[in-house]
Amino acid sequence: MVNLKDKVAVVTGASRGIGRAIALRLAETGARVVVTATTIEGAQKTAETIQQNGGETLPVQVNVADAESVANLFKTVLEQYGRVDILVNNAGITRDNLLVRMSYEEWQAVLDVNLTGVFNCIKAVTRTMMKQRAGKIINISSVVGEIGNAGQANYSAAKAGIIGLTKSVAKELASRNIQVNCVAPGYIQTDMTEQIPESAREQLLNAIPAGRMGTPEEVAALVVFLASSDSDYITGQVMNVDGGMVM
Repeated sequence: MVNLKDKVAVVTGASRGIGRAIALRLAETGARVVVTATTIEGAQKTAETIQQNGGETLPVQVNVADAESVANLFKTVLEQYGRVDILVNNAGITRDNLLVRMSYEEWQAVLDVNLTGVFNCIKAVTRTMMKQRAGKIINISSVVGEIGNAGQANYSAAKAGIIGLTKSVAKELASRNIQVNCVAPGYIQTDMTEQIPESAREQLLNAIPAGRMGTPEEVAALVVFLASSDSDYITGQVMNVDGGMVM
């Protein structure tokens, strides 16, 4: 089992779904997990589960789209722990609509959280990791960032942007022993995917060679590997957890 004892990990969007699974899995490996969410109640809910399982955690409310809120998050983390070893950029929202009906507000809201939010968090943590000469940054994209999806022009554009951002930052930081990678989940069983109509659900399942949805825990398992020293020679990569969907 991966051992991340005493490593400090920050996970955004960790109140539910994939983010929650990642936070819980990191805590199981011994990491001290900073759980963030848009509400303190959401962050505390995940933090309480970690504490009940004997882990160390710090819940923090943050709006990743707001650079000042992100700066305050990392100020709090450094005051508490003095370092940041792992950053998992998972926070994301959807505002689905066909392009002809999509409002500017629906477009911008998704770009602000899903792409600018990742930029804000990476920028805020980079100097700390450079001083440490070590760090792991894992960005959660999506298969729709690679193949697109009708009704999700905003979401697909943001997730594709994360892939380009990952590769660029990986090139900039590789010499400082900071690995930056991207995980692109496919059709994962979460609150977000439960809203998909049954007919569309069947169509999606038919496009997955594995014939089933994935679980948040299966995404978390890859994230934990990328957060560990076992992945020290892996950077700038996009790894799909999709049952063969994109293939």
